[in-house]
Amino acid sequence: MTAKEFISTLQIIAQEYSKAIPKREIFSLAKEFQQMPVPEVIKLLQNESDDHRIGAVSILDWKARNKKTSDIEKEAIYRAYIDNHQWIDDWGLVDRAAPYVVGGYLYDKSRKPLYQLAKSQNPLERRTAMVSTYYFIRKNDIEDTFKLAEMLVHDSHKSVQTAVGSWVREAGKRDELKLKSFLDKYAETMPRITLRYAIEKFDRQTKDYYLGVQSK
Repeated sequence: MTAKEFISTLQIIAQEYSKAIPKREIFSLAKEFQQMPVPEVIKLLQNESDDHRIGAVSILDWKARNKKTSDIEKEAIYRAYIDNHQWIDDWGLVDRAAPYVVGGYLYDKSRKPLYQLAKSQNPLERRTAMVSTYYFIRKNDIEDTFKLAEMLVHDSHKSVQTAVGSWVREAGKRDELKLKSFLDKYAETMPRITLRYAIEKFDRQTKDYYLGVQSK
């Protein structure tokens, strides 16, 4: 399986649609191509076409999820994502792959790379730091989510603001008291959009309370 074969197949699929190819079609094709060697996936990722890059990160994601993927290949998948992050230039690309490609790889390793990403000048690398912790959250491991959120809670970029709000909300489903403690500390000063995402699943009274704290 090669990048060229993926592109050729995608072109055939494109002929069936008068507008953009639905993402579900790209995700489905990526699943069929998940045995593509990582160097070929990188070729696909380093492409100007949005569809090709969506395909590339989706292949990486399917590979990372596959229980038959070896530890050596998981490392190669992780490195392909991290070393080519300049091509992962949209929040949707981050969200498609970061949880399993990055979070899944780092789960039983040092989390230091996430804190390095959180300090990056690239806002999408900072988003990767937050979104990757979704894998940890699914394992009832929420400490790094809140630690990274504290680093990024006042971030000026919308893609990071929404990530912080979204993932503390998800972590809060595991420990609501910890989320409320975080909000008690930061609700007054965090960006409004971060707050709205963070309190999305609360009841109306609790939402109004935290929105009111920021309005004072």
